[in-house]
Amino acid sequence: MSEYLTIHPENPQNHLIQKAVAILKRGGVIAYPTDSGYALGCQIGEKHPLEKMRSIRKLKQTHNFTLICRSLSDVGTYARFGTPIYRLLKANTPGAYTFILKATREVPKRILQPKRRTIGVRVPEHIISQTLLKVLGEPLLSTTLILPTHEQPMSDPEEISDNLNGRIDLIIDGGISGTEPTTVIELMDDEINIVRKGKGDISPFL
Repeated sequence: MSEYLTIHPENPQNHLIQKAVAILKRGGVIAYPTDSGYALGCQIGEKHPLEKMRSIRKLKQTHNFTLICRSLSDVGTYARFGTPIYRLLKANTPGAYTFILKATREVPKRILQPKRRTIGVRVPEHIISQTLLKVLGEPLLSTTLILPTHEQPMSDPEEISDNLNGRIDLIIDGGISGTEPTTVIELMDDEINIVRKGKGDISPFL
């Protein structure tokens, strides 16, 4: 059975956040709410939970995972970018964007895009996500919770429980979320490429 914690979306209970972080630190996989639907997450350096997330979503080895970061300073630990890109990131984080950037050596090889050595990063505007990251003290390795038979991110924690109970370690119920995925923007060599239009406004990047 998966643990199931109901956490207040505006005032997360500290003891429940601590419990969720303890599960992550034991190598657990969690389902948690973000500002663009629910996601699966685990600690960065753990191989087994990474493979569990791949199995649940039936992902290829080349799938791009994302580092969910608390702040832009955390992004700077795992991604390289110049001043023009920094200004864009600063103006648009937190928010419903995933940015594809050149990875630093802090990123484990198993989660790099193998040919281009890039990493997806994002800073969510969601209190539960932000509180988890604060207590964990490092980014979450994450992927949007879209099951192989679904086309959109899962938004109902009870439905997540119906589908994944016993397959992951924890489901955080932070209420019903939206289903629109993030806007994905590639920022390489100071060039901007909009990979996917989603919840985040693309006008600052045009």
